[in-house]
Amino acid sequence: MRSLNRTVISWFSIESESGVTAIEYGLIASLIAVAIIVAVTLVGTNLAGLFTYIAGKVVAP
Repeated sequence: MRSLNRTVISWFSIESESGVTAIEYGLIASLIAVAIIVAVTLVGTNLAGLFTYIAGKVVAP
């Protein structure tokens, strides 16, 4: 039981940085994902407007 307590305490100690590093990587990955989602949304909106404009200019024979 003591070894379990020591293991748990070592996970939450200030000296252990593995959890902090995992959180940092998680935050970086989430920021990249948000940037990709915003970029794709903006490009999709611009493309929809462009296709609508082109469709309005095309004349059916």
